[in-house]
Amino acid sequence: MAAAECSGAHEFISGLEKRYETVLGKWFEDGTELSVGEWQKVALARAFLRDSQIIVLDEPTSSLDPRAEDEVIRKFRRLAEGRMAIIISHRLSTVILADCIYFMKDGRITESGTHQKLMDLGGAYARLFEIQARHYR
Repeated sequence: MAAAECSGAHEFISGLEKRYETVLGKWFEDGTELSVGEWQKVALARAFLRDSQIIVLDEPTSSLDPRAEDEVIRKFRRLAEGRMAIIISHRLSTVILADCIYFMKDGRITESGTHQKLMDLGGAYARLFEIQARHYR
């Protein structure tokens, strides 16, 4: 339950008929299908459940609305304390909080540093960030 609360899944799980005993997926008999965002929250809960030293998340908030994304990132930061966390994302609003950002192009790291350092550098990361941020201004 704690992992589901961290991922934001607890709310919709509590609304399911069998709550945490619900079989997920229509490919199972009596299975319940979830939305893409709900599946993503379940996947995040599974990541939060493990007590591993390294956490790797690939596009962890891609199917979440902005409010859910903010909540997951805030909870994820607390969960990741004292661990190594690797987030792979095209959503630069997600990576802005990272201690170190590695920008890749054609399978190679072309820029690295904090968000501010990369913005000051004015390279590809800064250009993409500005493209995404333009829609919020």
